[in-house]
Amino acid sequence: MSYLSGAWRAAAPRRLAAPWRSPRPFSSASGPTAEKSVPYQKTLKEEGAGSGEPTRAPPASAHVVVVGGGSLGCQTTYHLAKLGVSDVVLLERDRLTSGTTWHTAGLLWQLRPSDVEVELLAHTRDVVSRDLPAETGLHTGWVQNGGLFIASNKQRLDEYKRLMSLGKVYGVESYVLTPSQTKDLYPLMNIDDLYGTLYVPKDGTMDPAGTCSTLARAATARGATIIENCPVTGIQVRTDDFGVKRVHAVETAHGTIQTPCVVNCAGVWAWALGRLAGVHVPLVAMHHAYVVTERIEGIQNMPNVRDHDASVYLRLQGDALSVGGYESNPIFWEEVSEKFAFGLFDLDWDVFMQHIEGAINRVPVLEQTGIKSTVCGPESFTADHKPLMGEAPEVRGFFLGCGFNSAGMMLGGGCGRELARWIIHGRPEKDMYGYDIRQRFHHSLTDNNRWIRERSHESYAKNYSVVFPHDEPLAGRNVRKDPLHEELLRQGCVFQERHGWERPGWFSPGGAAPVLDYDYYGAYGRERHRDYAYNRLLGDEYTFDFPPHHDIIKKECLTCRNALALFDMSYFGKFYLVGPEATKAADWLFSADVSKAPGSTVYTCMLNKQGGVESDLTVSRISPGAPASPLAPAFEGDGYYLAIGGAVAQHNWSHITTVLQDMKFQCKLLDCSEELGMMSIQGPLSRVVLQEVLDTDLSNEAFPFSTHKITTAAGCKVRAMRLSFVGEMGWELHVPRADCVKVYRAVMEAGARHGIANAGYRAIDSLSIEKGYRHWHADLRPDDTPLEAGLAFTCKLKSSIPFLGREAVEAQKAEGIFRRLVCFTTEEKVPMFGLEAVWRDGKVVGHIRRADFGFAIDRTIAYGYIRDPAGGPVSLDFVKSGSYELERMGVTFPARAHTKSPFDPDNKRVKGFY
Repeated sequence: MSYLSGAWRAAAPRRLAAPWRSPRPFSSASGPTAEKSVPYQKTLKEEGAGSGEPTRAPPASAHVVVVGGGSLGCQTTYHLAKLGVSDVVLLERDRLTSGTTWHTAGLLWQLRPSDVEVELLAHTRDVVSRDLPAETGLHTGWVQNGGLFIASNKQRLDEYKRLMSLGKVYGVESYVLTPSQTKDLYPLMNIDDLYGTLYVPKDGTMDPAGTCSTLARAATARGATIIENCPVTGIQVRTDDFGVKRVHAVETAHGTIQTPCVVNCAGVWAWALGRLAGVHVPLVAMHHAYVVTERIEGIQNMPNVRDHDASVYLRLQGDALSVGGYESNPIFWEEVSEKFAFGLFDLDWDVFMQHIEGAINRVPVLEQTGIKSTVCGPESFTADHKPLMGEAPEVRGFFLGCGFNSAGMMLGGGCGRELARWIIHGRPEKDMYGYDIRQRFHHSLTDNNRWIRERSHESYAKNYSVVFPHDEPLAGRNVRKDPLHEELLRQGCVFQERHGWERPGWFSPGGAAPVLDYDYYGAYGRERHRDYAYNRLLGDEYTFDFPPHHDIIKKECLTCRNALALFDMSYFGKFYLVGPEATKAADWLFSADVSKAPGSTVYTCMLNKQGGVESDLTVSRISPGAPASPLAPAFEGDGYYLAIGGAVAQHNWSHITTVLQDMKFQCKLLDCSEELGMMSIQGPLSRVVLQEVLDTDLSNEAFPFSTHKITTAAGCKVRAMRLSFVGEMGWELHVPRADCVKVYRAVMEAGARHGIANAGYRAIDSLSIEKGYRHWHADLRPDDTPLEAGLAFTCKLKSSIPFLGREAVEAQKAEGIFRRLVCFTTEEKVPMFGLEAVWRDGKVVGHIRRADFGFAIDRTIAYGYIRDPAGGPVSLDFVKSGSYELERMGVTFPARAHTKSPFDPDNKRVKGFY
C-alpha cells in the first residue's frame, strides 16, 4: 500500500521528489507499489476467458455489423435493435468491454458548454438509470451521488454560472454554492481557496461491466446478435458503376459476413480497422490513469468532484475515491498492440504526480490515505476532443463511432442513439456537426500525422481549461495559408484557425503577432516560447466580460459602416458544379431557384430530407471559360459557382457529393478553394474606391445587387460579385491566387484617401448579427428549418420545382411553426456569447444560440429559438406579445424582441441607398 503524499517517492524511488512539504515519508512497510486493478467488483474478463472460440458462428449476412464491444458498440447495437433493426451483429475480438471501456472511471456530468451535449448526456442518464432497468430488471450500476464543480477564481465560477443558466433550459437542477455551503455539503473538503462551486445533484457514476452487459441483454432480446472472441481481419469494399466505394462484407477469423454497413466502434484500435477499408481515422492512443484509495472515513455518499483548475477529479468509489485528471505531458501509446485486452500499463509517477498536490489540497485527508490500486489504461483522443462519428467520406456504408476522449460511457447513450438514427435514416436527429467525420476536418488533415498529434495533445492538455469565447488553438497551425497571409501579418493581423486555414480575426495596432510552431506547452523536454505575442493576445481575451480588444473591433466595424473596410475571405470554399445535369442537380440541391441567366447570384439554403438546413451559401450561374481558368472552368452543359464559408466548406462538399451519388446526377463538383483568393470590400464608399480599380461600371443600373461579372482589376482578371455579409453596399472580388497581392494593394492604395481599413472576422461576426444575417452552425443548423429561422424566402415553394426537403417544409408550413428564431437586444451593455437562457413572462422558453455587440446601434444583440411552454405554435404575435429577459450567468437582463433586423430593416444600404 502506498500513500497519497511522500509515498510516491517511496513507491518509485527513481522518480521526482514529492512537490509538497510533508516531513513524513508516508512509505508502506509492505512494499513500494500499489497493485494494478480496476475498482469494480465485477468485470467481464473472467467470463469465458481463454477459450479462443467465438461465442457463436458468424451469420452469412447482416444489415449492420458493429465492430467493438465497448460502451459505444453496445449502445449503438442496443439502439439499432430498439429502432427496429433486428438484423444487427456486434463483433468483439475478445470479451465485451475488454479494450478501453472496462477500466473507465464511468463519470457522468450533465452540464457541458453545448446544448447538444447536454441533450446527449441526458439520454445516456435516462438509459442507464431508467430504461435498461425497466426493460431487463437488471441494475446497471448507476449511482446518483451528484457532482460538484470547483471554482478557485471568478472566471471559473463565471463559466459554471453559464452552465447553470443553460441547464435551466433543459431542466437540469444545479446550484451555485458559497464556500461555506460547499463545506456543509462536503465536510472533508478544504475551502480556504474556494471562490465558489456548482452543485448538480443528479450527476452520478456508471459501472462499465454492468452497463454493457445489460445493454447486450436488452439488444439480444430484440433480435441482435453479439459474438465475442471474433476478431475482424478484413473489410471488403467494392466500387459501384458510378465509381463510388461501398462496404460489401466483413471478414473475420471465423467466417465472412456480407453487409452494406459497418460501424467502427473499436476505440483505440479504430485507426487500424479503418485502414482495412481505406478510411482515415484521425485519432491517437494515450495512457490515461487514475488511482484508487483505501477506505476514507466520512467519504460515503459524497458527490463526485471536478477541480478543473487543479486538473483533477475525485470520483466516489463506495467508501473510497478514484483520483485522476488530465496532465500536460500525457504518454502516447506509440505501438498499439492488437492483442491488448483487459490490460493495464504501469503507472508513470513522474507524469501522474502533478494531479496529487491538487487532490490533497482539495481533500486533505488524502495525505493520510493509502493507495489500493493504480489504473492506467489506453484511451483514444482526437484533434478537437470530440468523438468521431458518421459515415466516412472515403467509403459509403462505413460509419465511425470512436475517439471518445475518455467520455465514451457518459456520451455513449446519446451518441449511440444518434448513430443508430444516422444509419437508418441517413442522418441523425440532433445537430451532430461537431462530431461528424465528414465535416470537421479538411481531407488534407485526416492523414496529417503531425497535425493530428499536435492538436490531440493540446486538446488533452486543455481539457479542463475554461472554455472562453475567443480562444484559439496553438497546435497544428499554419497548415493552410491564403495568398494574403504574409501581407496581412505584417499589418498586425491576429489570425484565427478554421479547418486548417489561417483567417483574419482582427488587426492589432501593436504590430505582427505570428503563430509559432507548437511547443507542447513545454512538455517532453521542449522549450516553451518566450515573449510569445500571439499567445499573449489570446490570454488577454480570457474573460467573459467585454475583451480588452473590444474597442479595436469597434473601430473596424464603424469604419465599415461609415467609410469602407476590406475583409480577406480567401479561406472560403469555392466550388464549381458543372455538367450535363448540373441544373437538374442544382434544382434538387438548392432550396431557392438558382436556374437563372449567367451573371445572376442567389442566396440559398441546402436542406436535408427532414427540412433542416444543411447549409446557406451563394450560387452564381456561370458560362464556360475559354480557355479554362480557376475563374471559369471549361465544361459542357450548365455551370454554377458556389461560395461557402470556409469553416463549413468540407461539410458542404460532403453533403453535395452524397446527394450527387444518391441521385446519380451526371455532373461534377470541382474544388478551386486553394486556387482562388477572395476579398470583400464593404461600406458606403466602396463604389467610389472600387470604381478606380475595376474596369467596369459599378452603378446600380449596370451592376445591381446579387449579380456578378468577370472584369479587370489592376490588370488582372477577377470575378466581381455585388454581395454583402455585413449589411453594406459592397463587392466581393474572387481573384486567382497569383494575382491576389497585386489586386489587394491596388484596392488599399485607392482606398487610402477614403479611410479604408483592414477588418477581420470578429468584425464580420458583429456586423452580420447587427444586420440579422445568419451564421450556419450558430443560429442555423441541420435541426433548424428555413421557416423556423426566418428564411422562408429562400424556398421556391411558389414554383413546382421539387427540391430536397420540400415535402418537410410544406408540411411544417401547413401544421404551423412551433419554434422560431428571434432577435433580442438589451438596453444594458452586457457581454453575451450564446447559451444564455431566454425567459418570457417568467418562464424559460429557449436559449441564445449566438450573441455579439452591435456597435452601430450600440446594443447587445442575441439570437435564440423560442417555444411556447403551452405547446402551441410560435406566431409573430406570440413573439411580440411577451415580456422577455435574458439570463446571463444567473442574472437576468430585460430584453426587447424584434421581428425585423434592428439595423437597416428596409435593406436600403446593401442596395446603395444611404
